Amino acid sequence: MIKRTLYFGNDAYLHTKIEQLVIEFADKEKPPVTVPIEDIGIVILDANRLTISQHLISKLLHNNVALITCDEKHLPQGLMLNLVGNTLQSEKFQAQISASEPLKKNLWQQTIKSKIQNQANLLKELGFDTENMKYWEQSVKSGDTDNYEARAAAFYWKSVFVDYIQDFKRGRFEDAPNNLLNYGYAILRAIVARNLVASGLLPTLGIHHHNKYNAYCLADDIMEPYRPYVDGIVLQIIRNQLNTIELTTEIKKYLLEIPVIDVMIDGQKSPLMIAVQRTTASLSACFEGKSKKLLYPVYE
Repeated sequence: MIKRTLYFGNDAYLHTKIEQLVIEFADKEKPPVTVPIEDIGIVILDANRLTISQHLISKLLHNNVALITCDEKHLPQGLMLNLVGNTLQSEKFQAQISASEPLKKNLWQQTIKSKIQNQANLLKELGFDTENMKYWEQSVKSGDTDNYEARAAAFYWKSVFVDYIQDFKRGRFEDAPNNLLNYGYAILRAIVARNLVASGLLPTLGIHHHNKYNAYCLADDIMEPYRPYVDGIVLQIIRNQLNTIELTTEIKKYLLEIPVIDVMIDGQKSPLMIAVQRTTASLSACFEGKSKKLLYPVYE
């Protein structure tokens, strides 16, 4: 079942009753609204006077909901996840921790090949010649020792928005539409982290990313091939001539569709959130020696 993404941008009181998330609005003329907690996958809290009960937080985490908080600029700032997301968690943790360096390098090779392929497919859709991207994808070695990821990224970011933005520079603190990309990637990161926990894995222990200040290194690894789907949505927003300087409610509606957009994975069409479940389950199987292949979507 596709889990719902709930966004709260107005003042309200959130609590729980009979396994329901209860929304009581600041405007008392509006009747309370309830949502079954078992139907929820992600909750985004983005209002200064929003109040949430500890009991509700506990219920959400128990049901493996990813809880995102936003800062004063309305950008995702914090992520809260369940610490116990799988009944075989200890066994799966051990398999992950014991993973050999050759295995992790092979998993990273598969990840980068998939990322470059998806970037190339998006550029091809836009009319670009992508023979160089195909060459880089095929040339990625174990661990991506030649850093073809960076070569592909340089070409990709120089090209993807060129019809609409001159001299675009990708960076967390750079000009718009980087704010949209950051917002979309934060949602994607939450989806991946949530499913890593559900698959019994530690989202902190990466196969490539190892920043000691990053609590979600593995999520940052596994989300890489999914990034072009966010880029495609941001491109659509720009095409629709929306003002990208500010993260408006209209723009957020586009980005909040990320979990339910259709992707192709293993020859089947699937909502992105379900595809990520298949990816993290395949990663767990690789750590346990049951498989050698990571399942990633192919951008179409």
